Amino acid sequence: MSKIHRAFEKGKAFIPFLTCGDPDPETTAAAVRAAAANGADLIELGIPFSDPTAEGPVIQGANLRALRGGITTDRVFDLVRELRRDVTVPLVFMTYANVVYSYGADRFISTCAEIGIDGLILPDLPFEEKEEFLPLCRKYGVDLISMVAPTSEDRIAMIAREAEGFLYVVSSLGVTGERSEIRTDLAAMVKTVRENTRTPCAIGFGISTPEQAKQMAALSDGAIVGSAIVRIVEQYGKEAPEKVGGYVKAMKQAIAELN
Repeated sequence: MSKIHRAFEKGKAFIPFLTCGDPDPETTAAAVRAAAANGADLIELGIPFSDPTAEGPVIQGANLRALRGGITTDRVFDLVRELRRDVTVPLVFMTYANVVYSYGADRFISTCAEIGIDGLILPDLPFEEKEEFLPLCRKYGVDLISMVAPTSEDRIAMIAREAEGFLYVVSSLGVTGERSEIRTDLAAMVKTVRENTRTPCAIGFGISTPEQAKQMAALSDGAIVGSAIVRIVEQYGKEAPEKVGGYVKAMKQAIAELN
């Protein structure tokens, strides 16, 4: 069984996202540990990229701060090695295909497996082109996680049938960022997913409050939050880990009411 599947075994999952190296690797490590200690079931780690096309201004800003601070893919790998001394929850990288290409796909994915990364999300990788990475992911036991969006429509069933790890359901059109309300017919999207796979699905993009997280987790198997957490890091800097822990705890408690 995929280690990622286990994150959903105990009920609805809460999945926070953090940008590695913002404001520095030590703060990222402390924030990851705080998230894990406060109930995060799986944690997404963003590897910064200079042109993060799926990201809104909050996460774009985090990418730029981390890159200016000298973060590199190798430093991110070292950060995960250090985290894996005591962090046991599944960890997933979210980055862009160019980061993997430039590092060397075989070297990148084999290193993911070696350091304890369980999955890989590449938002700019079209489903039809995933064969460029899928054989290597299978070879090294790293789940290549697919995304479905409101525009996927008749492709949702096809993508769901081949989903690995978990399926990332994008709640709304556009880039990442907090939204006051989510208008997409997510129930219909999730229904199509459920009819075509037993792989869990979690909803992300636009979730920032415990109420929204609970609402999204009620429809699916979990909720993903990025921008709201990255904004905490931006606001509090090196003091952010404790705040991140408190935020994760509140979100997880809201979701746990559904179990």
